[in-house]
Amino acid sequence: MVKETKTNAVRMLDKMKIEYKEHHYTDTGAVGGLDVAKVLGENPNQVFKTLVTVGKSGNHYVYMVPVSEELDLKKAAEAVGEKSVSMVKSKELLGLTGYVHGGCSPIGMKKFFRTTVHSSAKNYGTVFCSGGRIGFQIEISLDSLAKAIKFEFADIVKQK
Repeated sequence: MVKETKTNAVRMLDKMKIEYKEHHYTDTGAVGGLDVAKVLGENPNQVFKTLVTVGKSGNHYVYMVPVSEELDLKKAAEAVGEKSVSMVKSKELLGLTGYVHGGCSPIGMKKFFRTTVHSSAKNYGTVFCSGGRIGFQIEISLDSLAKAIKFEFADIVKQK
């Protein structure tokens, strides 16, 4: 059995003695968030993707939204008091956060950025987010997540 190296997210949670569950899904072909939720057998509204943006001011922001939803950039900007925000380019993600596209965790980034979680997260006992590597998710309660990172709630998804 190959021992996987710990990600920054896992190191941080372990160091802070915060409870979480690991879910690995390598070699499943799961690429997008909806595929990940399906492979894990979880509600796609409970599995969150981590999105990194840059505001008109030049400040960076992190948003956690259900994989079944799309970030509304106007609502996202409003939530953090920016005129506008845009997605960070994939090639800039690693240098900025320490994580790659598809494996970006809100926990353990190189630098902490103001984080907003979609308010629907409050409907669940736990949420799933990237563990810091493609093929690896962390299941964590919002109370535990709040011990690891500071975040706020807002309605930041597009209306269907």
